[in-house]
Amino acid sequence: MRSSSFCGLAAIVSLAFSCSEKQQPEKSGKPMTILIQPFKDFSSENVKQTAGEIRKIYPSVKVLEPIDFPENAYYKARNRYRADSIIKFLDNHTKEGFVTIGLTSKDISVTKGKIKDYGIMGLGYRPGKACIASTFRLNKKNRDEQFFKIAIHELGHTQGLKHCPEKTCFMRDAEGGNPTDEETDFCKKCKTFLINKNWKFNSI
Repeated sequence: MRSSSFCGLAAIVSLAFSCSEKQQPEKSGKPMTILIQPFKDFSSENVKQTAGEIRKIYPSVKVLEPIDFPENAYYKARNRYRADSIIKFLDNHTKEGFVTIGLTSKDISVTKGKIKDYGIMGLGYRPGKACIASTFRLNKKNRDEQFFKIAIHELGHTQGLKHCPEKTCFMRDAEGGNPTDEETDFCKKCKTFLINKNWKFNSI
């Protein structure tokens, strides 16, 4: 969900960017490892919760020590952090065979069309080695569940998945809202794509 080269799950009134149209479910060789990179604002309890949920689908997960945001990511005018700058930073520190997802509770944003600073809930390269997810705009009532869906959506983008027309699929396009409560699983097509990327779904 992002213009040009990457996608992101955008905020309450936002959530919808399209990416390049390459989506080929060719069988990959060596399985990747998902690196969970919390920033220092993100609680250790939430890190553990998110890692546990991701492991149910993709067991090769490693949790890294919390780090500070890159200095160039802070947008002082809105007290936000630029998601594209964060992703570029994470991408530069991610080796081949790994995908890094950054976790934060801070407000994140990106440029969308003529809007210089557009608040979002998540962003990720498609395909790519990095993505970011934020709890800032989530409903307090079921924040953990919504956050997992955002995280898994962004990880799906890094694998090459684009937005899905199925309304209950984790990869659906939010179309300016927050439909995560309606999402229940990856649809059959998206799941098949990820199985060819060595993902496992016996726990879903």
